Amino acid sequence: MAAGLAALALVPVIALAGCSSAGGRTEPASGSGDTGAAASTPPMTIAMITHAAAGDTFWDIVRKGAEAAAAKDNVKLVYSGDADGGRQAQLVQQAIDQNVDGIALTFAKADAMKDVVQKALDAGIPVVGFNGGQQEALAAGALTYIGQDDKQAGVEAGKKLVADGFTQPICMIQEQGHVGLEARCAGIKEQIPATEILYVTGTDMAQVSSTLTAKLQADTSADVVMGLGAPFTLAAIDVVAQTGSKAKIGSFDMNADLAQAIIDGKVIFTVDQQPYLQGYESVDALWLKKNGGFALGGGGAVATGPTIVTPGTAEAVLAGAKEGIR
Repeated sequence: MAAGLAALALVPVIALAGCSSAGGRTEPASGSGDTGAAASTPPMTIAMITHAAAGDTFWDIVRKGAEAAAAKDNVKLVYSGDADGGRQAQLVQQAIDQNVDGIALTFAKADAMKDVVQKALDAGIPVVGFNGGQQEALAAGALTYIGQDDKQAGVEAGKKLVADGFTQPICMIQEQGHVGLEARCAGIKEQIPATEILYVTGTDMAQVSSTLTAKLQADTSADVVMGLGAPFTLAAIDVVAQTGSKAKIGSFDMNADLAQAIIDGKVIFTVDQQPYLQGYESVDALWLKKNGGFALGGGGAVATGPTIVTPGTAEAVLAGAKEGIR
């Protein structure tokens, strides 16, 4: 555990103002705007800008970690996101124009980020990459990258599937062109060449279900469906039951419902990247850079995963998932 996270026990937490909404939660954390003890360092403003699609609860976990670190560090956190790469880049430009002290940024749409990240660096604003696009973030000049190597996460999932005897996976990608999601499926396919890629529209759960239904009805050889996010995996549970498919279900990422589904035997495992840590450490890395010139990760990546959660270990993380931190 990083020293910054341990410090949570030492410094009372305050809630934040100035956060816009993305992901599943539509309101800031309760108590927003309260005052209280925080770090004695000068206040700073950090923009956190993600590629979050509306309604994806994964980002609530990221944001919760970011808010905890911001409260500890005397940081005003300005949170926003857009699934469209061009609009995400516009949000970065807005942060530059507002002369923020640091930017935490996802690189899932890496091509759209390169030019605007260079503008931030030219303006003297440090950038931390997190969650998606590890190599792309570091190549663009990010101070560090907080997250998992998605290709390696896919490889580990593939190894687990091989060990469990699966030979015909379907890897379901909910956002075409997302470099991290593509890398996860590529990692699985590296271990199991017969892996089929199925593209669905993650912002339309009815379409996710109908597309997977059609696939399972047309291809009865599929023996496991890998969802790349908790909401999509949970939708797959219903589809498999309704179609009578014999396919098992595996996943990436976590929420309370998915943890319970693993405990209940409905999902065989998930690959958890610990998004709370991604939000927390991204903010903390920028605070450390401003206060001491520290470079968390030494200019490289700081891994928050992959961690494989199975029925034997899901109970241990369920409480954290219910609290919205796993």
